[in-house]
Amino acid sequence: MEHPIIAIGSDHAGWQLKELLKPMLTQSGYHVIDCGPNSKDSVDYPDYAQLVGQEVSIGHADLGILVCGTGTGMAIAANKIRGIRAANCTNTTQSKLSREHNDANILCLGSRIVGDELAIDIVKSFLQATFLGDRHARRVNKIKSLEEPDDRA
Repeated sequence: MEHPIIAIGSDHAGWQLKELLKPMLTQSGYHVIDCGPNSKDSVDYPDYAQLVGQEVSIGHADLGILVCGTGTGMAIAANKIRGIRAANCTNTTQSKLSREHNDANILCLGSRIVGDELAIDIVKSFLQATFLGDRHARRVNKIKSLEEPDDRA
């Protein structure tokens, strides 16, 4: 089975962890699309959440990884993009279940919350897990329906 394409991005707080994750991903056989930034200079996290989210939303990437200080800002921003289900995860169980139960397609990490080794383990558990479907598909479809325009206006 071919490895999925991973879009990755960060802000300045997450830049170092993003740079640590990229070689681990490529050495594991994943194709990585680095959406930036290219340095640890101060940037605005919504810009990179949008870039990674769009890569996943339009199908250029199968999954995404976003890193900021806490993971929260990235998750909030990415979840504004149609078709994105971004999960901010702080442990391997959370990342595994976000894929199995919620069909999460973007993993958000907080570089100030999780250490490097734990972050690597979280990424691995996220990438190794697959959506279970069945009763979870019904629930994910309800999430998707929340993206539909509100015709009550």
